[in-house]
Amino acid sequence: MSGLRYIEGVVTLELDRERCIGCGLCVQVCPHGVFVLESGQAVLTARDQCMECGACARNCPAEAIAVEAGEGCVRGIINELLGLEGPCC
Repeated sequence: MSGLRYIEGVVTLELDRERCIGCGLCVQVCPHGVFVLESGQAVLTARDQCMECGACARNCPAEAIAVEAGEGCVRGIINELLGLEGPCC
């Protein structure tokens, strides 16, 4: 993964810390280690590494996580390759 580069600031991932109950499921299911638990609550420590798979949001019992799965920069790149105009990163 050393050649993998992330584009900063395009991820749709959001965490509502007030709703977080500290269950840690987001930490367990995130394939890129975007979350950690600190003082009994989830914290986004690597937000820009999110691949927007949606596993965290689907597994959050408190509905404290929102992400538009498969969105972000991917949509812009695909639109550009297809010659379409649309939202981009």
